[in-house]
Amino acid sequence: MVARWLLQLVLLLGLAGVLQVHGQVDKLASFITIDCGLPENSPGYMDNVTKLRATGDAGFTNTGTNHNISTEYITPTMGWTWHTVRSFPIGVRNCYTINPVGSAGPNYLIRAFFMYGNYDGLDSPPIFDIYLGVNYWKTVNITAADMPLIVEVIAYVYGGTVQVCLVNTGSGTPFITSLALRPLKTTLYPQVNATQGLVLITRSSFGTNKTVRYPDDAYDRVWLPWTKPHPDEWLEISTAENVEDNLESFEVPSAVMRTAVTSANASSPVRFSWDAVRNANYHVPGYSWMLYFAELQKDAVRGFYITTNGELSYPHVMTPAYLATDAVFQRKPVHGFDRYEISLNATANSTLPPIINAVEVFSVLPTTGVPTAAQDVSAVTAVRDKYRVKKNWMGDPCAPRKFAWDGLSCGYALSGPPTVKGLNLSSMGLSGNISSSFGDLKGLQYLDLSRNNLTGSIPDTLSQLSSLTLLDLTRNRLTGEIPSMLLKKSQDGFLTLRYDNNPDLCSNGNSCVPPKKKSNSMVPVYVAIPIVAVLVIVLLLVLLMCMRRRRQGTASNSIKPQNETRFTLSHSWNRNKDSSLQLNNQRFTYEEIKVITNNFQRVIGQGGFGKVYDGFLENGTQVAVKLRSESSAQGVQEFLVEAQTLAKIHHKNLVTMIGYCNDREHLALVYEYMSEGALHEHLRGRHYDTTLTWAQRLRIAQESAQGLEYLHKGCNPPLIHRDVKTSNILLNANLEAKIADFGLLKAFNCDDDTHVSTARLVGTHGYIAPEYLTTLQLTNKTDVYSFGVVLLEIVTGQPRILNNPEPSSITKWVQERLSQGNIEGVVDARMHGEHDINSVWKAAGIALKCTEQTPAQRPTMTEVVVQLQECLKLESVRCKGGSMDPEFYMASGSDPFSSYNRYATNQSASTSHSNDVFEVERLGRVPTMTTGPVAR
Repeated sequence: MVARWLLQLVLLLGLAGVLQVHGQVDKLASFITIDCGLPENSPGYMDNVTKLRATGDAGFTNTGTNHNISTEYITPTMGWTWHTVRSFPIGVRNCYTINPVGSAGPNYLIRAFFMYGNYDGLDSPPIFDIYLGVNYWKTVNITAADMPLIVEVIAYVYGGTVQVCLVNTGSGTPFITSLALRPLKTTLYPQVNATQGLVLITRSSFGTNKTVRYPDDAYDRVWLPWTKPHPDEWLEISTAENVEDNLESFEVPSAVMRTAVTSANASSPVRFSWDAVRNANYHVPGYSWMLYFAELQKDAVRGFYITTNGELSYPHVMTPAYLATDAVFQRKPVHGFDRYEISLNATANSTLPPIINAVEVFSVLPTTGVPTAAQDVSAVTAVRDKYRVKKNWMGDPCAPRKFAWDGLSCGYALSGPPTVKGLNLSSMGLSGNISSSFGDLKGLQYLDLSRNNLTGSIPDTLSQLSSLTLLDLTRNRLTGEIPSMLLKKSQDGFLTLRYDNNPDLCSNGNSCVPPKKKSNSMVPVYVAIPIVAVLVIVLLLVLLMCMRRRRQGTASNSIKPQNETRFTLSHSWNRNKDSSLQLNNQRFTYEEIKVITNNFQRVIGQGGFGKVYDGFLENGTQVAVKLRSESSAQGVQEFLVEAQTLAKIHHKNLVTMIGYCNDREHLALVYEYMSEGALHEHLRGRHYDTTLTWAQRLRIAQESAQGLEYLHKGCNPPLIHRDVKTSNILLNANLEAKIADFGLLKAFNCDDDTHVSTARLVGTHGYIAPEYLTTLQLTNKTDVYSFGVVLLEIVTGQPRILNNPEPSSITKWVQERLSQGNIEGVVDARMHGEHDINSVWKAAGIALKCTEQTPAQRPTMTEVVVQLQECLKLESVRCKGGSMDPEFYMASGSDPFSSYNRYATNQSASTSHSNDVFEVERLGRVPTMTTGPVAR
């Protein structure tokens, strides 16, 4: 059905657009139609049916190359729009940026057209992704050279600027044939909001063989005929009268509503269906649909029920109003079926069979990606345009994270948009003066403009950047004086200011170095000599004391995991020697690290310490290389703690370190490669398409708990991780979980200590235990609290902080729903009910016990491991289709978390697809009618 719909649309659009007109104005100026690949000086043309003008794409993108499709694929009836394409052989992401005029926004209908036509002579149709702004839209899979593809989405767009980006996924060069943008009123399509859009599956009218679009449809939606399933199954009816449009939420054209179908047999239902579509980047989409009805026969007595896959999907009898549009639509998406069948079933006392006039079907597209802060986007875009930066600066600067612009370092806050933290434009051939737009990057921490041809003075706006710690202006041709505020920050040690020894920058009494005081007196010399002597004596005494304490510390305070050799956790750091890092693992030089990572070619992760790179050892072993950056928020000591910890503790659920680098200013760790990335990427990130099963989630939770249990129980002294979160739980190819990132590790000094006090608060907001927030006192129950938040994320798929619409913790969100017995409102919908209900209840109960406000009420990690094992047994029995041993039921019923299972019995008895799954809403008139049972 979908393929037929697309083919009809292609044929329709192929017959249009054959009349070239120069200099005419669109009938509707806010409509934008872009013919991609037209020559830059092309005047464009006007569609001879809709009278809508198409223009070239030169003003919407500045990358890519223009091509004509092969002549063998051009037919006499083919429209102009299909003749040319623009392809993008360079760069991973290339974008079109469209600024609509006279928009009714912020909702838009966006259509993209593709036909390969062997434009490159390779006879190899590509596969690539298309993004709407920072959100994945669809995978474009071109199956044949002559097979056109049209994709359409209705979405909310941030900031009034529409960006459509093509992403190279390694399966051929992305290209595009045409783009169309139509602004929509905010009242249209109430399902569309800032977090979800609608990808069109079909938009069809019944009872006709004609296509309806602009100007009949004011928004240029294309309504294609729905072909009869069998010639004698439906009867077509129509009217010449106008059908009143009283639905502001959809505004279906009268031309669509004037035709309809009913069943040929009065006792037979009207049925139609579509298949669910699965693709590589969005595993199983939810579906939303709109059914449109209008009675076309006067004084008709017609009533029917609506079912979806045999389940009642609208709880009332549908009685369409005469010559007035009625609609039933999905407010929430429906999941879980490979095929969807809508059936209209007449009531017993209905004298006429059911009727339907039109339908729209959409898959629901999550649009939860947050773009970069608007002020930062404006600033870096102004910089790009001023200097004509040739890097691949396309689309959003920081989002998605894997497509961040080259040379940009971005900050990703727990809430709020990403911001630009660092900017490296060294050796980019920049000329002219220093742009004042740099001063609009309020969170900028470092700015490297070295080795360019910049002239003029240094703008004072750079002095206003309170976070700026490094400014490199060397190897330019700047003149004028250094602003006094910048100079003062540099002299006070708050800013590293690098500049050439240019007298023009240090003139007119504005010295670049602190002034030296002149004195002819010898008094300072006489005073200094005895002071220096005293300091030398004191220093010698301090060194003797430190050496003594160090020997004592080695004997009593070393970390001794199981029976491992003791080692010293030194608090000093020598950049030229390795005396403070006593490791038995392999040591690499910085040059070897560059070879291992192929000169830092591929970034696979990023955190407060810097970036993580993909690498290969000489023997072919794949590794991850964690390189500390100069701008790292993680101190040298924290980096040392992680290195020494990984070198000495070993457990199957802790990441293993292979080696390290301590090469002057270069610090790096080399550890085992975890091919499946971090847990959070599977719950909400780049691995969102590969939904984890409930059994997989439980195993990940249990293995993570075992890693923490080892830190708490298997090490002497016990260790507290302090930063347990989903991004610090890594998965290997077998989805085995390992705890990572030990930079914030803290050890107990004595076995009888009840807590450890810290000088500062560290960790991640949303995971930090309340007592640590208020007292800065740590216990192993601090990690238990953080793990409880992680477990709630595993159960729900939700982030630790939700905006509904006000920020709320996941703990509170779950508690509110479980208190009402609503487990299905908690569990991740992407699992589609494939889980043992008691297992889910039990896991949620464990998580809530872990997040108790009082540390004493939380279980130990050993207890958590045991309880998660029982959850796994429950799920295992469901998967095997067997029954649980009675003894196990008795044991699980007596556990300390059983109070959270009190709703499970009733919940497990419910059906998997109850009526509330199909949450519908009706718009239009609701006539009254006495009804009987559904006719079968």
